[in-house]
Amino acid sequence: MPSLRVMEGQPQTQPTVDGRRLRGERSRARIRRAARDLFRERGFDGATLRAIAERAGMGASSIYRHVSTKHELLVLELSELQEEAWFRFRQTDDRSQPTLLRLHRFLEMQHTLLAGDADLTVIALRATTYPDAPVARRVLTLQDRTIGLIAEILQTGRKRDLAPNADVLSSARAIFHITSGARISWANGLLSERACRKSIETSVELLFRGIARPESKAASGDASAPGHRGSLGSPS
Repeated sequence: MPSLRVMEGQPQTQPTVDGRRLRGERSRARIRRAARDLFRERGFDGATLRAIAERAGMGASSIYRHVSTKHELLVLELSELQEEAWFRFRQTDDRSQPTLLRLHRFLEMQHTLLAGDADLTVIALRATTYPDAPVARRVLTLQDRTIGLIAEILQTGRKRDLAPNADVLSSARAIFHITSGARISWANGLLSERACRKSIETSVELLFRGIARPESKAASGDASAPGHRGSLGSPS
């Protein structure tokens, strides 16, 4: 049997690293940090792509290799927040718990991160309605990812408490539009942040009643009781 020991002087094979991709990721991270700082300091209108590039330590023309508008940067921020929410959810997720409770927890983690920097989030949410093609592509990618994550939660609960004929993908899309509509209303000043949370919570519970097994519908009411750990609303 060949020895596993590397012979002295024998060249070792190192994993191939795509240096260009790695440099690109680092550059985009610097751009996002610079954009966040300048948006807070100068506001969205006062922060130009040239200024963001300068703060990120790159030439004005270099930033266009990564983004073409400030709106794209805002959508990227929403994507980063969502991935962080999903990571935190997965760290504590218990698949043996009711699906509605698990769904509430993910949406709560998502909303807590969004509300953590409300001024930037409100501007970013407005950017998702911007019609420019590069922005729209990023928004569609973000929407597809969101729907996929919600569908994953529903799918893992299918055998536990969803009706046999429940359409997981359509339900995930509906939940996405519920949350998106409430958050856009918050961004446009039509809802307070607290009312936005409550609107999402109530609407998701109503939808869930339509896809839950009959024996699970009573339990879903318990999951939304005031002060319940999984509820998006804060205990009064």
